[in-house]
Amino acid sequence: MQEKDLLAMWNQRHTEAEGLGQVATVLEQNSHLIAPHSSALDLACGRGANALYLARLGMKVTAWDLSPVAIERLDTAAHAENLMLTTAVRDVIAIPPETESFDLILVSYFLDRTLAPAIIRALKPGGLLFYQTYTQAAVSDDGPSSSRFRLADNELLKLFDSLKVRVYREEGLLGDTQQGWRDRAMLVAEKV
Repeated sequence: MQEKDLLAMWNQRHTEAEGLGQVATVLEQNSHLIAPHSSALDLACGRGANALYLARLGMKVTAWDLSPVAIERLDTAAHAENLMLTTAVRDVIAIPPETESFDLILVSYFLDRTLAPAIIRALKPGGLLFYQTYTQAAVSDDGPSSSRFRLADNELLKLFDSLKVRVYREEGLLGDTQQGWRDRAMLVAEKV
């Protein structure tokens, strides 16, 4: 898909979507690991539920997305809550974050494997990566249909193997697949 077609698709999705999306489970369940008043990047932020959540925690938040519609919706919501965010329309694949620029990077439901080294470099020493996205082992139709945008078993661990794992969850197809946290993997890892 060409970039302009991709942009049009995301703009349409963000225009038609209700609300700001949901806060990532990896963030909700592990926010106690975050140092107060640190800098955070919500990479490919969408309509900004995660960026707003981080700002409410008192973090200095930067949020980037390819879609101007998504960024406009996030800016409007942040203004309504008097939250300070730095937002930008930015192609994170073409222009990844700068080296050692953030204490925390959050990636939720976005997967471009070539960005993994840049994400690691962009973390400051002691910085945390919060990442969650879809897996190929799935029990529902949620998420992308292409395996290109889904993780293989333990792939998230391999992509970020230079970081120290603090939290990891990937249930796959084990046991009763009608229960638990399925179709996704989550990682919290520290740059040491």
